[in-house]
Amino acid sequence: MHLSRAVPPGSTTSVVRAHLPSSVAEALRLAARLTDPDASGGAVPVPGTGRTADLWRALATLAAHDLSTARAVEPHLDAVAILAQAAEAGQSAASPTSVASPVWGVFAAEGPGARLEAVPAAGDDGAWTLTGVKPWCSLAGQLDAALVTAWAGDERRLFAVDLHQPGVEVVPGSWHARGLVDVPSGPVRFDGVEARPVGEPGWYLRRPGFEWGGIGVAACWYGGAVGVARTLHAAAVRRDPDPWLLRALGVVDERLGDARRALAEAAELVDAGAATGPAGRLLAKRVRGTVARVAEDVLVAVGHALGPAPLALDAAHAARVADLELYLRQHHADKDDASLGGAVRDLALAGGGDDAAPAAGAAGASDDDAATRTAGVDPW
Repeated sequence: MHLSRAVPPGSTTSVVRAHLPSSVAEALRLAARLTDPDASGGAVPVPGTGRTADLWRALATLAAHDLSTARAVEPHLDAVAILAQAAEAGQSAASPTSVASPVWGVFAAEGPGARLEAVPAAGDDGAWTLTGVKPWCSLAGQLDAALVTAWAGDERRLFAVDLHQPGVEVVPGSWHARGLVDVPSGPVRFDGVEARPVGEPGWYLRRPGFEWGGIGVAACWYGGAVGVARTLHAAAVRRDPDPWLLRALGVVDERLGDARRALAEAAELVDAGAATGPAGRLLAKRVRGTVARVAEDVLVAVGHALGPAPLALDAAHAARVADLELYLRQHHADKDDASLGGAVRDLALAGGGDDAAPAAGAAGASDDDAATRTAGVDPW
């Protein structure tokens, strides 16, 4: 079961295929290589610049090989894309580290009982200081730098931080996961740590790339599902399959096709400039929801078809399942489905005001309704 057809030489996907890492440490070295034009032959593409499909295919390829390695590389590529978008918008900051090719993380999640505060530092050099606790800081002890959101008064703001400086403490003993065991994502304590602002308050969440980065995560979920599905595919080829195993293989192939098409369409829309503002938010919610549901369906179908044996006796498969189950919890299930529904409604109201059209096929739809759908107010 192949992830995709042949890819052109020199693409990011071809570089990844030629250097598939066997550990998280190797994955971090690959991350630095991908964003170093001298090492990779060309810097990894930034979403929205014409090669978004190649970027997401590369992430999916990594994830199908080993989801932990994709989980290590994806935040670095996202951080580099954020910095590129900041530079384009005139919102960039000086590099916080002297490392020639730093490996980045993105620490933007919030959590109960944890708050990171940012205040301007003394002096006129534009520096700030961060104090407090930031949850969900993946691989903080192995990275050079991170883009970190912190509270500047009542607004969240993005900062670039050198993680090697004094005052950065990775809180030990907090990661007990059975999936992604090599990607600890516990809290980090900051004590007066110097940071450089990236963008104005709120810029991080308002920029078009925020939604695009979320779709990049979904590409990893898709690749992880492909990795799980390969065990089913191998079993069907290796032995005379019963009808139920063939049914499972058909369901999995169909569902993976749904996810692949959703990601491919999204890449085209991003590169065409049609995925910004409310339309971009709606697209990201749709794609993430579609891919998350596909991955869950693959986990169920493979588990039902193969039973406990691969989970108990095949270490690689058991790890893939555990990794994917944990990674998928970045999608908030019913809560995100409700958020998608809200985005569909909001877009309709924004386009049609109080006279927004009912859903396609609704009883009594008028010519005006049809015109509204044509204009893109009605999403179906």
